[in-house]
Formats: sequence, structure tokens, C-alpha cells
Amino acid sequence: MPVRETRINLLDLDENRLQEFFESIGEKSFRAHQVMKWIYHQGVTDFNQMTNLGLSLRQSLHQIAEIQPPQILSTQTSVDGTRKWLMGFGGGNAVETVFIPEPNRGTLCISSQVGCALNCSFCSTGAQGFSRNLSASEIIGQVWQAAQALGHERNGQRRITNVVLMGMGEPLLNFDAVVSALSLMRHDLGFGFAAKRVTLSTAGMVPGIYRLRDTIDVALAVSLHAPEDELRETLVPLNRKYPIRELMQSCADYVSDKHKRTVTFEYTLIDGVNDHPDHARKLVKLLRRLPSKLNLIPFNPFPGTGYRCSPEPRIRAFQEIVMKGGLIATVRKTRGDDIDAACGQLVGKVLDRTRRSERIREQMTGA
Repeated sequence: MPVRETRINLLDLDENRLQEFFESIGEKSFRAHQVMKWIYHQGVTDFNQMTNLGLSLRQSLHQIAEIQPPQILSTQTSVDGTRKWLMGFGGGNAVETVFIPEPNRGTLCISSQVGCALNCSFCSTGAQGFSRNLSASEIIGQVWQAAQALGHERNGQRRITNVVLMGMGEPLLNFDAVVSALSLMRHDLGFGFAAKRVTLSTAGMVPGIYRLRDTIDVALAVSLHAPEDELRETLVPLNRKYPIRELMQSCADYVSDKHKRTVTFEYTLIDGVNDHPDHARKLVKLLRRLPSKLNLIPFNPFPGTGYRCSPEPRIRAFQEIVMKGGLIATVRKTRGDDIDAACGQLVGKVLDRTRRSERIREQMTGA
């Protein structure tokens, strides 16, 4: 079989596409299941080690295919056990992937884009600008690399129990690649995560929420951060296109009885901006009829920001108001901030095509 100019990365292929690939080279579709087990259950990337494949097939795969996850460029470990990897994709781009260990769970936070085009004012990722979407292999490859680094299972227990797409980027702006990666996370021959264990976080891409509802079963998180349009537009500019009323309708549809899901609303508390008791009361009014949970996130500072974290007493007072209003509300514990791995601090390396990072540096230096 002739060598293709560009070998296909099998990490880019979900079950259906992998079956089509094997059929296209004259093999039975069940070969896809065999290879998926080797890749995702055994962590094998060398076709020579896939001993239940015939020698001629292994030789052919070497010529036309590869299993190539992103490269780990560096690793940092926080005093609290949080681990952060810088994962590179060639061409100077890289993203940060974070593992957060807890007594009864281990959460992996992964990225879907290099940088982010949405420019939310409280997020360091947005300040870096945007380079490109990640491919499916670059998304699922983050999970693969973390699983290998951690040991996918230890003493019969999974190290990674939950995956959240809350790293760099807006996942619903990279829909097809993200869904392919989600399929591999969910599939029994992939990582086998239950729907409630995989969470996609969006800044409020309303059409994407409807599309996701009809495509794959995963948990949804929405970066809300304000209970009213005027304030939310300053924090999340996407709100100008998809205001809160439209966003709430898409969320209500996502969690309807037909779909039997819940949605988590993320609310970053910023000193003097969105942490007033009146904001809490408006939040209760907005969310009380929607099956949901509220995740209150203390703002994590980054260089160049003018925002500060709300004081602890104000955070607790805010939580008390919304809980008395009937909402389920938790305060996210800040993890990994000593290695800049906390929520909103991920930066990676972005070859910014928007020039946003350059403009911000000019503003900071007065150039």
C-alpha cells in the first residue's frame, strides 16, 4: 500500500469514522473496536504492539496512519496537588491542561481552542487573543496524555473521574471537533465516562446549546457572571449577540423533561462589580424556576487586570442570599493558584491572530 503524503491521526476519529477508515482500506469494521481498546484502554500508540492485528495490517497502518497526542512541554505541581501540563501542538502554539485531585474525585480541565476569541474581561485567556481551533486529536489527546501521566487507574480506582471543557477557548465555536472528542470520552471503548461526568462549559453560544442538545448527552455549564444584560455585556461581550433571555430559553430547553438534564451556572464574584446583595436577589429571580446549580467562583487575579476578588464575607453573604432564595449554590475552592492553574488563569502559548494581546501590552506600557 503506498504511503500517504500526510498520515491520518487516529485520535481524530470517533468510532463511526474509525470504522469507515478501516472499511476504506479493505478491512472489517470491527478493527476499529480492537484499535480503540489498544489506544484508550491500554495506552498503546505503536501499531507493532497491537498483537491481535495481522502483521500486514500493522505494516499498512505504519504507512498511512499514526496515533499522535499533543506533546507535554512542561509539568507543574501545586502545593495542593493540582497538576498543570503545558501541551504543545507545533508551530509555537500550546495550551494548559489541569488536573485537580480531591478525596473522592479527580477532575481534568481541558482546552478546545488555542486562546479564545470572546474576550471576556475577567479572563486571562481572552487577553491572550486567539490563534485557532484544536482538532479532535488535540482535544482528546489532552485526556490521553493526562491519563498516561497519572496512571488511568490506581488500585482499581480511576484517577480521572470527571472531564470539564473549561480550559482555553469556547467549545461551541469548535463544535465538530469537540463533539468527536466528547464521543470518545463517553464511548465504552474510549474512556467510558458517564454523561454526568463530562461537562461542556460555554459563555452562552445559544445556537450551539440547541445543537449540542440534539447531538450528544453531556452536562452543560454556562458562564453567566451577571443577572442582567447591561452588566453581563461588560463582562461577557457575547451577551450583546445572545442576551440573557435567549440564553435562559436555550438552557430551559436543554434541561427539559424530555432530556432530563441539569445545568450549572458559573458566576465569578468580582469585588464591587457583580457581588452586591441586589445582584444575588436578581440571580434568584432569574434561576429559581430552572433545574440548575450555581457555582460561585472567587475571581482569580492575573497580570494586567483591574479586577479584584470579592472579600470572603461578601462571598458568603452572596451565597446565603441565593440559597435562601431556593438555589443550590456552592463556592468553588480555589485550587492551583500558586502555579496559575486556577479558574480564569490559564494562558498557554498563543500565536495571536487578533492582535488583542499586543494592544493590551501597549495599553499597559502606555506605548
